[in-house]
Order: sequence, then structure tokens, then C-alpha cells
Amino acid sequence: MTERIDVIVIGAGHNGLVCATYLARKGLNVTCLESAETAGGMAARRTLSDDYHFPGLAHIAPSLDPEIANDLALNRFGYSVGAPIQTIALDTGGQHLTVGTDTIKGEGVSDADIAAYPAFRRQYLEFAKALRPLFVNKPPRIKDMPFDDKATLAKLGWNLRFSLGKASMYEFLRVAAINIYDVLNETFDDPRLKGAIAADAVLGSAMGPRTPGTVLTWLQKLHGEISGQLSVQAGQLTDALTQSAENAGVNIRCGVTVSRVLIENDKAFGVALDNGDLVKAKTVISNADPRVTFLDLVGAPRLDAMFANRAAQIRGAGVVGKLNIALSGLPEFSGVDVDAMKNRLLIAPSMDYVERAFNHSKYGEYSEHPVIDVSIPSLHNPALAPDGHHVLSANVSYVPYELDDGDWGDETSTLGYRVISLLGQYAPNLTSLIVDHEFLTPADVEHQYGAKQGHWHHGELSIHQSFMMRPLYGAAQYDTPVTGLFLCGAGCHPGGGLSGLPGRNAAKRILDIGVTK
Repeated sequence: MTERIDVIVIGAGHNGLVCATYLARKGLNVTCLESAETAGGMAARRTLSDDYHFPGLAHIAPSLDPEIANDLALNRFGYSVGAPIQTIALDTGGQHLTVGTDTIKGEGVSDADIAAYPAFRRQYLEFAKALRPLFVNKPPRIKDMPFDDKATLAKLGWNLRFSLGKASMYEFLRVAAINIYDVLNETFDDPRLKGAIAADAVLGSAMGPRTPGTVLTWLQKLHGEISGQLSVQAGQLTDALTQSAENAGVNIRCGVTVSRVLIENDKAFGVALDNGDLVKAKTVISNADPRVTFLDLVGAPRLDAMFANRAAQIRGAGVVGKLNIALSGLPEFSGVDVDAMKNRLLIAPSMDYVERAFNHSKYGEYSEHPVIDVSIPSLHNPALAPDGHHVLSANVSYVPYELDDGDWGDETSTLGYRVISLLGQYAPNLTSLIVDHEFLTPADVEHQYGAKQGHWHHGELSIHQSFMMRPLYGAAQYDTPVTGLFLCGAGCHPGGGLSGLPGRNAAKRILDIGVTK
């Protein structure tokens, strides 16, 4: 069977849905093809033991970029920004530190750190705000730069010089390319505070606090908090995006796997499905990992050899595992009351703790003392679990994609139980409440979500893979060497998370060019 439409989007993750909806609202006939049984990608809900529902991999994230939420009228479809949350930096002795947007509090924190934190936070949010022209637009072209790219750079330069002021600009230039470890050491004394910020700076990446460029990765994450706020994600975003897309006329087909992009005379003209059907279109957009797009769906033989080699060299081995626990009651974290448990609970007691956990992953090992990012989403949405029951979601770093001494096999459950045991040091009643649990390694993420090497962001957010080099030179403005083939996923600028900006920016680029390129 052969179908003919205007636009095919491969993958109905949140960026694919955003991109498809913008194009459909412009009158184009758009079809989204999703291999999973439901839309949402890595942000979609997971179900355990039928009755327990968990947020996708990103259980805590800044809200969708507010411009996108407004453009797509997501409030009409039940979307609202969740209640703002703080970070509770846990301590085995019960001396927890609460890290808010502009205050910190906790037993033993010094007056100097309390005084320094608001100014530090404010300054780095200003740095992130100054970078916004880069995030909300396509990255500038390196060669033969067109006028709109020059305008983007001009606005960036204006923000750095005049919005920040001379002193702040010099400070930004000093810290932008260095590591978060040194910046925090010269600013604060409290190891809990430094550990919490450092963990944020490297979360989801194969980097430790001492890795160069981790100030920049932290600024990329702070950008999401400029207009939005950090909140618990429980699947409501992807539900709203799906309804908004369908309302705009997008045809979302789930349980459909794309096997290859159809190319003739170096132009994409549709896709082949694994059942043998062909779907033809004027434009093909991939929300998949760029390595999957170029090396699997297009195929290296159809690409310039140098470009194919660069695509194969994209750095992006996942280092985050996901633990979901179904509970018969509410765990009691020592020294944390019920209201405080609605926040993010973080085990990262110092920067050295985070660095040591990272060191193990470099050698294909997992740490006995990982960084653990915890939420209890059922405190925000009781419908996620039966009455009186709860669900706990935890992101675990660092979990290597491959083990040095063999495949994961039984080691998956071994690590899952070790993480549960570590959580039990902070919540003594946890193990007695467990109904069921699952642990996903990066290898599981690759298998279940199609993310190459299990990387949540489809590639590292390192300096050499950011901005005009993301995902790689020759495919950094959402179009590709194959005419009619575009990218719109997390592997594109500005990167992972739930901002929706890669999808929106890709749609704008395609509309500027025209669907026939």
C-alpha cells in the first residue's frame, strides 16, 4: 500500500508532536509515525503492575517553553505548569539542605552561604537569559552566514554587553568554558549545596563536576527556568501535546515502525515501514536520534563518506538508569515531612561524591554510591496509584551503557536492589512497602525507546556538540545533506529536556524553506 501526504514526522515524542502541530496549523497534511503503542516518546507514562503509573524518563524538568505552550493552546487540553518545587539535598544524618530558587535553608548551613546564594543564582540566571537568542532560534551557520543568523549573533552580543553590563560580561567570559567544580568551590563552603548544584550541571551527561564546560551545561538547563519553573512531570504534557496535534489535524499512527527513509536522486520522498508499506511525502522529518536517522534509516552508503564518519562519531553513550517503585504506602524519609516530600529529593552529598560516581562509569562500572534524583509523583497526582498507594521515581547516575566485564544480564536487578538499599538508608520503611519495581539501564532505554546507546538527549550536551555543532557540522540547522529530510529531536539544537524548542525551531526552519526545499 502506498500513501501520499505533505509531511511525515518519524517519532511522536514531544518534539515530534510540537513540530507536527506547528506545520499542521499552517495547513499542511502531516502524519506522525510512532513505533510505540502510545505517543509521547521518553516523556510518556509507564505502567507497572497495571495499577501504577510513572512519569517518563524525565520525571523532573522545567516546564515546556511558555511561548510554545501558548502557540499550541495547550491549556485547552489540560496542560498546566505543575507546582514549583525545591531540591532537598538529603543527608544520612538528617541534616538536609533545602535549595530553593533564591534561598537555602538547613541545619549547619553558614550565614556566608545563605547570603551568597541569592546573588549567585541571580547572576547565572541572567547569564542563561543572555543566551536565549541562541536557544530560541536556529544556530548560526558557520560558513556563508545569512542575514538572520547575523541578527541572532548581534542580539546575543548586545545581551552579553549591555544587558549584563561590562562586569557581568567579563565574568561570563571567565566561567563559560570552565568546570562547575571550580566555580562552586570559589563561591560556597557547604558540601551539600555544592553537590546539589554540581549534580544538576552534569545530570544526564557523561561528565563529572571537574569536566571542562560543565558551567555551560548548567546554563543550558537554567535556561528552562527563565520563564518556566522546575516541576514534577507525570505525563500531562504529552497528553496535551497529543490532543493539540490531533486537533490541528495531525494523523498520529502508533505501533508503526519506520525501517528506512526513501531516497531518490539525493532527495527524500517518503519512508518504508517494517510491514512493507510505503508512505510518500514531500518532506520527511526525523525526531529520532541523529545516529539512528543517518546510519540506520538513511544508511551510510547514501551519505558523503566524511559526513557519515562524523555522524558515527557523535558522542552519546547513556549514563542514567531509571528506577520505578510501586508502593503500598508513603515512604518516610527521615527528617522530611509529607509536604517536603512533594519536592525533589537528591542524594549527592558533595561534589567529590558526584565525581567518584562518575569515575566508575568511565571504566564500564557502576558505583556503589550513585547520584539519585527522586520524586514521588503520586503526591501531586493521586490517580497514578491506587487509593493510599504511591509511586516513587528515581534517576540514577552514573550507570554505564556497557559493562566492562560483560553484558548487564543479572547485574540489572543487582544494581536495582542496591539503589533500593541505598534509598532505605534515608527512608527506613521503604523496602516494607514495595509492591513491584523495575530498573532500566541505558541498554534498556536503547531497546525500548530507540535512543542510540540509551542517551536521553540523543547525544552529549558538551561544548563540541552544542549550538552550531549540534548534532554535527553539516546538519546543525535542522536540515540535512539529504534534500527534503530534516531533524527535529533532542539531538538537535538546543538539546534535550522538555522545552520543545528543537521541534518548534525545526518547524520554523521548514516553513521558511518550504516543504519541497
